[in-house]
Amino acid sequence: MKTILALAASTAIAFSTMAAQAETIRVAGNFATEHSSSLAMVKFEEELERLSGGEIDVNIFPAQQLGGAAENVQAVKIGGVEMMWVGTAYLTRTVPGLEIIGLPFQFKDREQAFAIVDGPVGSALDAELADEGMTSMGYMELGFRQLTNNVRPIEKIEDIAGLKIRLQPNETHLATFRALGANPVAMDVKELYSALEQGVIDGQENPFAIINVAGYAEVQKYVSNTGHFFDFISVAANKKWFDGLDADKQAMIKEAMATAVAFQRELAAEQDAAGLGQLVDKGMTYTEVSPELAAALRDKTANVAAETKSRLDPDLVTLLDSEIEKLGM
Repeated sequence: MKTILALAASTAIAFSTMAAQAETIRVAGNFATEHSSSLAMVKFEEELERLSGGEIDVNIFPAQQLGGAAENVQAVKIGGVEMMWVGTAYLTRTVPGLEIIGLPFQFKDREQAFAIVDGPVGSALDAELADEGMTSMGYMELGFRQLTNNVRPIEKIEDIAGLKIRLQPNETHLATFRALGANPVAMDVKELYSALEQGVIDGQENPFAIINVAGYAEVQKYVSNTGHFFDFISVAANKKWFDGLDADKQAMIKEAMATAVAFQRELAAEQDAAGLGQLVDKGMTYTEVSPELAAALRDKTANVAAETKSRLDPDLVTLLDSEIEKLGM
């Protein structure tokens, strides 16, 4: 009996020691639990806990459980939270260089977009994030952003004029909609649904999948496939915390995140393809953007990209232009 008690006691001490030594990672996000990025973070949690044999405990907080996107950025930057996944636009006021991958009508498809962020341009942006105390862990797909509103269908460029549209806090995005004659308003996503519901704003812009899972079909009438920006989700960690981990743990985190990012990109494409049909099924009126309107949108916003580039690091602009030329874009 004494032997059994001694064994039980030693086992309890061993488990207590393991628990005390386990690394806990809190990961904050503002996307809905059913969005592809949130599902990918669950994949990250599963992969990392498997790779670490339970030595790393991951706690995922989607759907604004730890605050809105802007609050998550600040929490990670100061070390209040270890990691986050957030729309890249919410980082542009901290790292202005990120605007270089958010220019209007920049990419014709997701393959071009990822070729840029997975190459030298992405590496240069990661270095800028590091200068601001954050370690980049990869880029997921947010996708092509589409316009919705409660006033009228968008059939010609004049239909956008005067609309009060919520945008992310990204200067290039705001300038684009000013050029189109709209009244853009920077607003955190946590305030968006109620602002639409109360009529404080006329519309918003997001990928079809986001519009669907966020329930905006309940408070918006019209949707169009404007595809004016391709947007990314940045996964980032507090640099001081990450640099303080041993090399093995860092490697496991990077491996698990690479698996999660690949999973998310595939699932995001599937969700986006299904999103428009789901919005129509929920009662939204869909208006296809004609070739004439698409050309007018591009012409009207042509100067925005040049203006953005003029206030960014010239070396970064040169690098982007070089990579675009290599891709034949």
